[in-house]
Amino acid sequence: MTNIMNTLQERGFIKQITHLEDLSDLLGKESVTFYTGYDPTADSLHVGHFLQVMAMAHMQRAGHRPIVLIGGGTTMVGDPSGKTDMRKMLTQEEINNNGERFKNQLSRFLDFSEGKAIMVNNADWLLNLEYVPFLREIGRHFSVNRMLSAECFKSRMEKGLSFLEFNYMIMQSYDFLELFRRYGCKLQLGGDDQWSNIINGADLIRRVEGEAAFGMTFTLLTTSEGKKMGKTESGALWLDPEKTSPHEFYQYWRNVDDADVENCLALLTFLPMEEVRRLGSLKGSEINNAKIVLAYEVTKLVHGEDEAQKADEAAKALFGKGALTDSIPYSEISRKDFNDSMEILTLLEKVKLIPTRSEGRRLITQGGITLDDVKIDDPQHVVKESDFKDGTIMFRKGKKIYHQIRLV
Repeated sequence: MTNIMNTLQERGFIKQITHLEDLSDLLGKESVTFYTGYDPTADSLHVGHFLQVMAMAHMQRAGHRPIVLIGGGTTMVGDPSGKTDMRKMLTQEEINNNGERFKNQLSRFLDFSEGKAIMVNNADWLLNLEYVPFLREIGRHFSVNRMLSAECFKSRMEKGLSFLEFNYMIMQSYDFLELFRRYGCKLQLGGDDQWSNIINGADLIRRVEGEAAFGMTFTLLTTSEGKKMGKTESGALWLDPEKTSPHEFYQYWRNVDDADVENCLALLTFLPMEEVRRLGSLKGSEINNAKIVLAYEVTKLVHGEDEAQKADEAAKALFGKGALTDSIPYSEISRKDFNDSMEILTLLEKVKLIPTRSEGRRLITQGGITLDDVKIDDPQHVVKESDFKDGTIMFRKGKKIYHQIRLV
């Protein structure tokens, strides 16, 4: 069995590990059941989650068994990690709906067939706990002083940490214990912001069951300057094509900084490291070839080969000044509705390129809207039917978002 630890280290995933030598030995000699948890606070996973999904996929390919834990119970409390304010409280119905969408997305990357990966929901055990027995069995193993020193709580202490959120660490630790008891899970994976929660879960298993358990965290997806990646002009870079189109998704990776190409190829594709290093070493204009490979490979993993091919063709049409194609996102407007002309803000809002007219005004005054290669600087601009060439015009929002409008 190939020791997956070597693969994860070579590709740059690992940030922190408990008991490095013991875990490395374990992963090298047997199939290990491990888990990563996702609280369904939104109706889609985003690129930050995708890095962890890739790590799970590498683990599964090396012969280890993934558990995907959907946090139907923990989401009702809210993870304070990395937050200065309390998270929005969701209803049980919202949490369940979001969890179902997570399941569908994760099934693209992991094999959930018989005997392979499994997916569970911590609502199954957390929502039916009896408070006093839980405190007596589990709560006695946690030191309040130690918990308050954890990084995940420090940012909340000034504004006030609610007792509700204070319980989150204990609940996540209990998840690890429950998965150990039910499935023999010995390893928890997560982003580095989860380090405090993870080490407490491993420690709880050692205290309660007297067995070894381990934790591993991954580096956050950041640029070479240390800034978080995955933010676009319209918000987060989602894995749901309805929230971030495959075209916009492709364009994001096509436009990453030169210095970030090799790191993204290593973390977000399955290309061999020899090829990753070769592509990452390209200089000058040739680095664009590496960016095309990166954009295609990541889009193929998330949205499928057909969508990656369409996005690639659209990019060639845009940057190569080729003919416009159906690969570029477009909207259709009837000539009757257009009525010879339309205010640009009304048109942009109609095709959902702007969320509000005020946002549209801001974009235009800052030079963020281009119509057929002409920058629009007047929010009162009127688009006329004569502006349409062969019934089509092209808007560009910012540097990366292209959208055709067709009169029908």
